[in-house]
Amino acid sequence: MNLFSATFDSGKMTPLADRMRPNTLEEFIGQQEILGPGKLLRRAIEADRITSIILYGPPGTGKTSLAQIIANSTTSHFIRINAVSSGVKEIRAIIEKAEERLHFYHKKTLVFCDEVHRFNKGQQDVLLPVIEQGIITFIGATTENPYFELNSALLSRSTIFRLNPLSDPDIRLGIEKALIDKEQGLGNYKIEISPEALQHWVDFASGDLRRALNALEIAVLTTVPKNGIRKIDLEIAKESIQERHFRFDEDGDNHYDIISALIKSMRGSDPDASLYWLAVLLESGEDPRFIIRRIIVHASEDVGLADPTVMLQAHAAANALEWIGMPEARIPMAQAVLAIATAPKSNSVITAINKAIEHVKNNNVGQVPAHLRDSHYSGAQKFGNGFGYLYPHSYPGNWVEQNYLPDEAKGVKFYEPFGHGLDLNRGNSPNKNKNK
Repeated sequence: MNLFSATFDSGKMTPLADRMRPNTLEEFIGQQEILGPGKLLRRAIEADRITSIILYGPPGTGKTSLAQIIANSTTSHFIRINAVSSGVKEIRAIIEKAEERLHFYHKKTLVFCDEVHRFNKGQQDVLLPVIEQGIITFIGATTENPYFELNSALLSRSTIFRLNPLSDPDIRLGIEKALIDKEQGLGNYKIEISPEALQHWVDFASGDLRRALNALEIAVLTTVPKNGIRKIDLEIAKESIQERHFRFDEDGDNHYDIISALIKSMRGSDPDASLYWLAVLLESGEDPRFIIRRIIVHASEDVGLADPTVMLQAHAAANALEWIGMPEARIPMAQAVLAIATAPKSNSVITAINKAIEHVKNNNVGQVPAHLRDSHYSGAQKFGNGFGYLYPHSYPGNWVEQNYLPDEAKGVKFYEPFGHGLDLNRGNSPNKNKNK
């Protein structure tokens, strides 16, 4: 005991978002898709029949709070660990105690692991047998896609529940609860919040209630009361945030979701959506070179021969990025994105090369026909190399009927012009796209 231990109350120093964590399902906000009346997870919690589960979703959606509610309602012995700080030795000790608890007292052990995506193979391998035997019931929480981050053995022994970002009404409800709660919230303060300030926090939260409550707490605690009332307007609400935070992790699931949204918006010919997702990527700190690589790929994959100039614009944007850097390069990058989004679409290029690769993988690769072989080296003509080759530029229209495929691939057609934009039968000959 120290001099201050008798008067210090650590609970008073806990951030508002932690103090407002729900203790029961009735207090839990959102996630009705998995916790609504009659839903599987709710029934399991209420009946104290939880099996091993993985809670997967963005920060601030209630994963840890839900685990604590399970801890409050279960008769099992509850242990909380962290994948980063709990090594194999600690996990083995937990397993040993769990076995004793089950053998001598017929009491199950429920282990909650935060940041379960950081579990290494050794940690997972130690847990797998005892999870399978029912010695431990496992609850993992992760912001990363478990199908990418966890091994299949652990996934097969767990039920995965996805938690979604909270809706705007959910965020608003969470703020209102904090304002009236006199025990854990801000109910002992006299507070007036303008509708614009409240809406600003709701917008800023982006589905993360913790973010909104942190901003609310800063605004309330730093606002000097006038006539006993702390009045918070839009300006104060903005100051409590300083800078909008984007829910983005360059190694995580959300990273790939946003990239996917940009690609599909360009492919779907929606210039406004394409610019929106480009802006999200740029403001989130995504590496612009990664964005440029995707732009170049899809200039060919989704436009291709329908408008070959789009590929030139994509490469010009890449060149501009290297020469002038950010933020100015955002302009040619936006031009390239708009070029793809507004261009006629054709995926004949990727379809053609995929067909060709598939054919080569699954069929014998034929010999190069003699008339196509290199005839420039000494002695080549002795083997008949180049004999019978017809030089197309010596013929009208720079085209002459001639076979270019080996016998094993004769008659196979890879390229099919889609007839969009310039992706027609290209060249001077109507027979250009026929295999001879």
